[in-house]
Amino acid sequence: MKNCSAKESNNIKQLTNFNIRNMKKIFTIAAGLLMSTALLAQSDKYTTAMKKNIADLEGAMQKGILPDLANSFERIADAEKTQWLPYYYAAYCTVMNAYMEQDKSKTDGIADKAESLIKKAEELAGGENSETCVIKSMIASAHMMVDPQNRWMQYGPVSSMNITKAKSLDPTNPRPVYLEGQEKFYTPEQFGGGKALAKELFTKALEMFDKFKPATELHPSWGASSTRYFLEQCK
Repeated sequence: MKNCSAKESNNIKQLTNFNIRNMKKIFTIAAGLLMSTALLAQSDKYTTAMKKNIADLEGAMQKGILPDLANSFERIADAEKTQWLPYYYAAYCTVMNAYMEQDKSKTDGIADKAESLIKKAEELAGGENSETCVIKSMIASAHMMVDPQNRWMQYGPVSSMNITKAKSLDPTNPRPVYLEGQEKFYTPEQFGGGKALAKELFTKALEMFDKFKPATELHPSWGASSTRYFLEQCK
């Protein structure tokens, strides 16, 4: 067999290097596709789990499954590690459970749990937003409900401040207006509340719910049915 000439040897070397470079590109593309597929599958799994839980929110209070839903949302949050909405919903379910708790000696502990969850949500969201402020207002109200007469001065302003902040962070969000209506509904007329003022706010909130568009199908959309309920009670 004849020895390769220097030119042939160089051509072979160039061809080999070309093939190696192309193989590296192919492996890189293949690895990227596999990673994208895995991330897409993970994203689909997350979205499916969240949509199921969000659908279960309807009637959760009547069914007595708020604690179970809160735990389910928290498990999703702990698994995902980068999503703020699961912690938000876990906090929402927890504070709603605090409202439902008949044993007032347990309410503060449940509200504290909701507070720890909403703090995690805000950390992942990059700070507070209109929706997290809504939950913080609800948490303050839950603490206040344990002993309204003696706790109003401590927690009333905190609840109101978060409603104001929620409205300023997103003027289109109907939930802080709904909470403001609730606040007036339960406050006696001699202290600046009453059903007449509450009715105006619930009417406004309902109009806002009709126009409100959540950022995604997973973002908060609750509150319209509760607003209608309270509006009926104002007649």
